[in-house]
Amino acid sequence: MLHTPTRTARTRLGALLPLAVMLGGAALAQTEAPKLDTGDTAWMIVASAMVLLMTPGLAFFYGGLSRTQSVLNTMMMSVVCIGLIGVLWMLAGYSIAFSGNSVEAFKPFFGNFANFGFNGLAGQLTGTIPSYIFAAFQAMFAIIAVALISGAVIERMRFGAFVLFGGLWSLLIYAPLAHWVWGSGGWLLELGALDFAGGTVIHIAAGVSGLVAASVLGARIGFPKTAHVPHNVPFVLLGAGLLWFGWMGFNAGSALAANQTAALAFMTTLVAPAAAMLTWLGLESVRNGKPTAVGAATGLVVGLVAITPACAFVSPLASVVVGALGAAASFAAVQMKNRVKADDALDVFACHGVAGIVGALLTGALAFTTGSGKPWGEQMIIQIVGVVAAIVWTGLGTFVLLKLVGLVMPLRVPVNQEIAGIDVSAHSEQGYSDSETGLGAPVFVGGD
Repeated sequence: MLHTPTRTARTRLGALLPLAVMLGGAALAQTEAPKLDTGDTAWMIVASAMVLLMTPGLAFFYGGLSRTQSVLNTMMMSVVCIGLIGVLWMLAGYSIAFSGNSVEAFKPFFGNFANFGFNGLAGQLTGTIPSYIFAAFQAMFAIIAVALISGAVIERMRFGAFVLFGGLWSLLIYAPLAHWVWGSGGWLLELGALDFAGGTVIHIAAGVSGLVAASVLGARIGFPKTAHVPHNVPFVLLGAGLLWFGWMGFNAGSALAANQTAALAFMTTLVAPAAAMLTWLGLESVRNGKPTAVGAATGLVVGLVAITPACAFVSPLASVVVGALGAAASFAAVQMKNRVKADDALDVFACHGVAGIVGALLTGALAFTTGSGKPWGEQMIIQIVGVVAAIVWTGLGTFVLLKLVGLVMPLRVPVNQEIAGIDVSAHSEQGYSDSETGLGAPVFVGGD
C-alpha cells in the first residue's frame, strides 16, 4: 500500500524532521535514530546527478530557441550557474535554507549560518542518507532555478550583470524562500503548504523573476514587430529530452529514499508531461493548423513544471489533469505575450510561472486523490497563500536586486553588440563560423 502522509502523520514527522515531510521522506517515520540506508543513498546519488544534467539540458533548450549570433551566450548563462551557485550554495545558500534558526523571530523566515561551508554535515544523516548527499541534491535545485531566469533576458543582458544578479538572487531570494517551504520552522511548511519538489520554490520564483527582469531591462531591439525564431530546433528537442530525463530524478529524488513515494512521483512525472505535450500539440493544431516540434518540446516542459509540486500528492490519473490544465494555461499565456510590454524572450513566465501557479493550486485541489493534505477548502487557501507569498517575495526582490546591480554596472549590452549578437563581445567565441551563419558579423572589441 502506498504510504501517503496524513495530517496526523505529518505533525508527528514534523517534530522529527520538518524538511523531510515536505520532500516526501516517507521512510523517516520512526521513533529511533535514523540509520544510513545504502539503497536510499545510492538512489540519491544517481538522482542528484540526473538533476545536474538538467542544467546543460536547459542550455540546449534555451540555446536552440535563441538567435544564431547569441547561442553561446545564451547557453553560457545556464552553464555558469553550475559554477556560481555550486560555490555559493556550499558557502551560505544551504545554511540559509536548511539550518534551523535559534532566534525565534527569524526562524519562520531565515536559517542561520551554522552550516556555513557545509560545516557540521560530516558524518550526519538527513533521514537515511548522508547530509552531504542531501545538500548536493538541493544544490542542483538552486543551480537550475537561477538558470531558468536567463531565458527571459537573453540577447541583451550583460553576462557580468547576470552573474552578479544570479548570485545575489540565489542567496537573498531563493534560499529564504526554500527555507519558508522546506526548512525547519519555515512558515509555509508550518502552515501546511504542499510543494513536493519545487513548484513554488523554483518555478513560480523563476517565472516571476524572469518577467520582472524582462521589464526592467526593456525589450529586445525590434520587439514585437521583428520575429525572433529558434535557430536550431534539434537543440530544442535534445534539451527537452535531457530535461525530462533529469526531471525524473528531480521529482522522484525528492522522496529522499527509494520507496513507494518515489515510485509515485516517478510515474506522475511520466504521465503529466505526456498529457501536456498532447494538449499543447492539439491546441497548436487548432490555432495554427500544424503541430510543431518546438510545441512538443514546450508542452512536455510545461507538464513537468505543473506536476512538480504535486508529483507525490496526486494519483497518476489526476496527474493527467495537472498536465493538461497546466499546458492549456501556459499556451494561453504564450498567445497573450504581445499584449504584455515585457519582452520575456523565451516565455519563462508563461511556461514556468503560469504552469507553476497552476500546478501549485492543483496540488491542493487534487491531493485528496492520495489522501494527502488538509481538508480541501483549507488546503486550497494554504496553497493560494503560498503562491501569493512567492510572487510578492520574488517579484519585489528581483526588482530591487536588478536596480542595485544597475548601480554597479550597466545591465544591457550596447546597441551594436545586441544587433550583431553578443557571443564574440562577451566570450570571444562564436557558436558557428561566419560561413555557416551567412552573416559575417563584425567583431566588436570589449565586452562586460
